[in-house]
Amino acid sequence: MNISDRIKELRKKTGLSQSKFSAKFGIPVRTLQQWEQGISAPPEYLVRMMAYIMLLEENKQIKYEEAEGEEYGDDE
Repeated sequence: MNISDRIKELRKKTGLSQSKFSAKFGIPVRTLQQWEQGISAPPEYLVRMMAYIMLLEENKQIKYEEAEGEEYGDDE
């Protein structure tokens, strides 16, 4: 899987539109579109930053879901 596919997959996995995803990382929407189409590629530091931030958010969501489950007594 190339970087353009990974960026697009990451964006879709998080449920963000192109405009919201690009705003989150401070890049123009057109730049994101070019990355997703494989016309250009982001700098390496930005790829690492995107991956790190999205991982943090995913972990935060998992912890929230676990806490919510404990609140409702999901002991099986």
